[in-house]
Amino acid sequence: MKRSTFIFGLILIISWNFSCNEPPEINPGFEDMEQMTIYDYIVENQSEYSSFLSILQKGGIDKTLSAYNPDGIGYTLFLPDNNAINRFIEDYTQFSSLDDLLNDQEYASVLSRYHVVNMAIDANDFPFGALPEYTLSDDLLTVSFIIETDTAYYKINNQAPVVKENIELSNGFIHLIGESLIPVTFTSYQWLEQHSEFSIFLATINATGLKETIDINVKDETTDLKPFTLFIEPDSIFNKNNIFSFEDLASLISPDNSDYTSTLNPLYNFAAYHIVAESYFLDDFVEISTNYPTYSEVPLHIDGTGLDIVINKGKEIFDSIIIPPDTTIIDFVGFYYDFSNVLTQSGAIHFINQILKQQSPSRADMTFEFYEESLLNEYRLEDGTYLVEDTSWLDVIKWWGTDLFFVEAGEDNTAWSDDYLFMDGDFIISYNIPKIVQGKYTAILGAEAYNYANAVVEVYIDGKNTGRLFDLATGGSSSWPFTGIELGTVNFTRYEEHTIEVRSLIPGRFCWDYIRFEPL
Repeated sequence: MKRSTFIFGLILIISWNFSCNEPPEINPGFEDMEQMTIYDYIVENQSEYSSFLSILQKGGIDKTLSAYNPDGIGYTLFLPDNNAINRFIEDYTQFSSLDDLLNDQEYASVLSRYHVVNMAIDANDFPFGALPEYTLSDDLLTVSFIIETDTAYYKINNQAPVVKENIELSNGFIHLIGESLIPVTFTSYQWLEQHSEFSIFLATINATGLKETIDINVKDETTDLKPFTLFIEPDSIFNKNNIFSFEDLASLISPDNSDYTSTLNPLYNFAAYHIVAESYFLDDFVEISTNYPTYSEVPLHIDGTGLDIVINKGKEIFDSIIIPPDTTIIDFVGFYYDFSNVLTQSGAIHFINQILKQQSPSRADMTFEFYEESLLNEYRLEDGTYLVEDTSWLDVIKWWGTDLFFVEAGEDNTAWSDDYLFMDGDFIISYNIPKIVQGKYTAILGAEAYNYANAVVEVYIDGKNTGRLFDLATGGSSSWPFTGIELGTVNFTRYEEHTIEVRSLIPGRFCWDYIRFEPL
């Protein structure tokens, strides 16, 4: 399915709200629904929602949904009806009845909070990926757009279809769902264990010793491990290529070396190539073409700038589709969109439609915006200015001389992603960026360059001065103060990490947006 189809489907979903076939509005019994809270709505309609009302009350968040969000951003409730709760109990062997569930207060607390997002989100703003705010149980929820012959709808966590969206209340939104959400309690490895249609890939993970790598819970407060993204082929894709077992795959990828746990082994690197550092959802790939570091020594190229999101385009020909007079060459690995965006306690899982083999990497535009720092990603969830009080809080950013702030500025800002690092004074700051494919690049520093109080800086790449002074008081404009400043040409001779260091020559303000490398 093409991205254009998704966009069409989204337009279709939105337009349904205004069509002659619009479902009748649900009448809560009040003249003005916006004077009701989310909790009021459920109480007024408890003939349909009494089961979830009991779960909310037992979970202790009924008063929460009766009030305004103290952060002023509202709430979003995905509300299952009584039939959905009944099906959940029937399928969930831990409980035999609603009373049985309510007797487990800890689970009722988790289940109720899992359905509430800590932000009011209009369905028109749903992404094709993770919602922009966490639930009250501190989890993410994902959204898919499902397009069928005569209908299109949203689906939450690939579990629950949205049957009615955008019931707007005084303290947020309710979206009615056809199934109860099931809290994610499994790792990516445990997910694989639970799905027999991925047995060949699971056996490969076991044989290569990568189980411990993907069997992690990033919510565990005792670990500092970071999430990752897993790309996996179902057995049916291997079968299409005459691979019917792990042994078939091993003989194809590593016929002469059975030391599969060695990081030099081809099969180990085949499996590790399917694991990308950090957690990405499909919407994160849209309108970007770049390389993503994997757990092997070779990056993965994903291009989301066309109609499809494609992996390693032009590296291998998989098929030719001939419909006279045209011939279409399939020279990329694609996605099963409708089933991807699976969320686990380890990160995201996506499903691919060809065997993903390591390919010689190509250079690509590489923009780095400090997303390697988990703390800063937490700050990104809400507008504000955050003081980073201790250097130990960050992993790849170090600084000296003055305080470091992270600013999440909101949509009215001209920074690349509406956020940036901020320092003021006499400073040195360094950023250790992920690996880049070797070759020549133009280096570009993204920074604010339109304030008389800004610093004059020097920039070093891997300890070498780029050879110029940069006066950040000039270069931007009153309407667009953040700009890209060309640092010069660099020639990276190895595929490795690099360090960018900025030093103030004349002290002042420094708003650092990004560092980018464009191939020459």
